[in-house]
Amino acid sequence: MNEQGAARVSLPEAGPRHLRALRSSALKLSVGYIGLGLLALVLFAAPLWYAWRVTIEDSRMAILQADAQRLAQVFRREGPRALAGLLSERVGLQIANERLLLFADPQLKPLAGNIDRWPAQVPLTPGFNTLRLQLDGHETEVALVHLLLPGGYHLLVGRDTGFYVPLERRFWYALLGAAVILSTFGALGGILIRRALMARIHLVRQTVSAIMLGDLTHRLPAEPEGDELNTLSQTINRMLNQIEQLVHGVRNVSNAVAHDLRTPLAELRVRLEELSLTRPAPEHTFAEIDAAVSDVDRVISIFNALLRLAEIDSGMRRSGFVPVDLAEIAAAAVDFYQPAGEIKGARLQLVRADTAPARGDPVLLAQAISNLIDNALKYTPAGGNILVSVSRRADQCIELAVADSGPGIAEGDRSKVTERFYRGDASRGTPGVGLGLSLVEAVARLHGTMLELEDNHPGLRASMVLGQDTRPIERPATAVPKPGELQHEPVYL
Repeated sequence: MNEQGAARVSLPEAGPRHLRALRSSALKLSVGYIGLGLLALVLFAAPLWYAWRVTIEDSRMAILQADAQRLAQVFRREGPRALAGLLSERVGLQIANERLLLFADPQLKPLAGNIDRWPAQVPLTPGFNTLRLQLDGHETEVALVHLLLPGGYHLLVGRDTGFYVPLERRFWYALLGAAVILSTFGALGGILIRRALMARIHLVRQTVSAIMLGDLTHRLPAEPEGDELNTLSQTINRMLNQIEQLVHGVRNVSNAVAHDLRTPLAELRVRLEELSLTRPAPEHTFAEIDAAVSDVDRVISIFNALLRLAEIDSGMRRSGFVPVDLAEIAAAAVDFYQPAGEIKGARLQLVRADTAPARGDPVLLAQAISNLIDNALKYTPAGGNILVSVSRRADQCIELAVADSGPGIAEGDRSKVTERFYRGDASRGTPGVGLGLSLVEAVARLHGTMLELEDNHPGLRASMVLGQDTRPIERPATAVPKPGELQHEPVYL
C-alpha cells in the first residue's frame, strides 16, 4: 500500500533523458555563457584585427614611399643610367620577389627591374595602388607606389602583400583555438553545474514527495551561510514551517471549535427537549428560552470571532488603514469600561500622550484595546489596578500598553496564550473560549508589529508598538468607534 502511495505522489519525469538534458537550465546557462564568451572574444579580436590591418597598410605604404623617394633622388642626381644600374644591382642581390622594381621610359618600355613589362592595371597617374599580378606563374596581390620622374620616366616600387599572410594565419588559428577551448570548458562547466543542480533538486524532490505523503516534518538540508541554493533551501524550510504550523493550527482549531460548540449546543438541546416533554409554566418556559438564546449567542460569538480572525489573517483589512489617533481610541475604550471597573472594584486609569498619530484600522485597534481591557478586568481582583497607557517612545514610535495587577501569566505559557482556543489553568472556570488574545495578536500582526507579554510584578503587561504617522488625521473619516458599537463578544483569554 505504501509503495502504491509513493508511486502516486512521485513527481512526473520530464521525458527521455536526452530531452531533459537538452531542456536543462544549466545547459541553457552554459550555452548562454559560451555565447557571451565567444562574443567577447570577437569583440576583442575585431578592433585588434582592424588595428593590425591599418598598421600594416600604413607601414607598408610608408616603407614603399621612402624607398621610392630614395631611388628618385638617385635619378635626379645621377640620371637614368645610374638608376637603371642601381636597380639591376638590387634585383640581383635581393630574394626573388622580395621587392618589386620597374624603371620605364616615357613610352613605358622597361629599362631595369624584375617586372618584364608595364602592368596594364597600373594607371599612368602617380600614387599608391594595390592590385594582382602574375609573378612566377601564379597570381599575387601586390602593393605598388608609382612615381613620375623628370623627363617622363616612370618608377614602380612594390612588395608582395602575402609577406604577412603566415602571421595573419597564425592569428586566426590562435583565435579559433581560444574559441574551441572556451567552448570545451564551457560545456564541461555546464555538465558539472547540471550535476550539482540536479543533486540539489533531487533533495527538493525527496522533500516534496515526503510532504505529499504526509510527513510535514521533512526539511531540506541547509547551512546558516551558503550559496544561492542554500538561501532558497532556507526560504523553502521557512515556508514548510509556516505550512506545518498552519496545518496544525487548522487541526487544533477544528478540534477546539467542535469541543467548544458541543457544550452550548448540548445544553440548548437539553433545554428544548425538557421544554417539549414537561410543558412547564410560561414563566419557566421564557426563562429557559432566554438561557437558550444565551447559548446561541455564545455560539454566534465564537463564529464571529473566527470570521474576524480569518478576515484579519487574509490581510483584507489593510485597505481600511487610515491615519488615526491611538490616544483617542484608548480614551474611548477606557470610558466604556470605567463602569465595569467600578462594579468590579478595580481602578481603571489612562495615561496618554497629547496625540499618538499612527496608521491603521480604527475598528480593529479599538477591538484589540477592548479585548486587552476585558482580559485585565476579568483577572484583576477587587482593589486592583489596571493602567492603560499610550506613549511616544524615543524612536518616535507609538506604544500602547495595558497593565494589570492580577495573577499574570507564567513565562512558559506566554507563547501559548495567543493560540486560538488555548485556555490556561487559571481560566478554566471563567467565561470565554480562548480567542481574546488571539484576536489582539492578529491585529498587531496586521499592523506590522507584535503583541508583547511581560511580567508586571504583579500582573501582566501587554503591549504593542506602531510606527508614527505624521499625516493629518481626518476626523470625520476616522471617527473613533465606541467599543459597544463593535459587536464586542466576551472572548476572554
